[in-house]
Amino acid sequence: MSDELWEIIEPLLPPEPPKPKGGRPRVEDRAALTGIVFVLKSGIPWEMLPKGMGCGSGLTCWRRLRDWQEAGVWEELHRVLLNRLGESLLRLGERAGHKGGPKTGPNPTDKGKKGSKRHVVSDRGGVPLAVVLTAANVHDSMVLEEAVDAIEPIKQPRGRPGRPRKRPKKLHAYPRATISLAAARP
Repeated sequence: MSDELWEIIEPLLPPEPPKPKGGRPRVEDRAALTGIVFVLKSGIPWEMLPKGMGCGSGLTCWRRLRDWQEAGVWEELHRVLLNRLGESLLRLGERAGHKGGPKTGPNPTDKGKKGSKRHVVSDRGGVPLAVVLTAANVHDSMVLEEAVDAIEPIKQPRGRPGRPRKRPKKLHAYPRATISLAAARP
């Protein structure tokens, strides 16, 4: 795990609970998080977590995952990361749009001032999958295919039968449109 990501996660973790009767030293939070990520990414059982990784036992990592879930760490981390992503997108829009440039155009909602628009494709949890930057006067429908094509291919676990999927089966557009990509494209 990178130091940059750890600096975001560490303040969200609850403090170590007191041990009035002593006990063994606690496994460091960063080490436990490394073990949690390893188990969740690899799909191995908790009890098979390699001791040589220095993450403590699988049971220790599982308990830490449970405790952090109960403390709301994962929801808060999701919120923080989405906010940081939103700030990055705003900075991208500012660089691309304020001074004029190829991705600017008259804004129909702001008295025709020049501006840019970000078309974002996200999963149902709000995690952005792709972003397309256009002039402010470009309608969403005009860049739908470009936005869908910008989605990175879905990683499929090894050993799974069939061709790997490259795009979602359907999209839900705000407010109530459902677009079947199988019907829309050959």
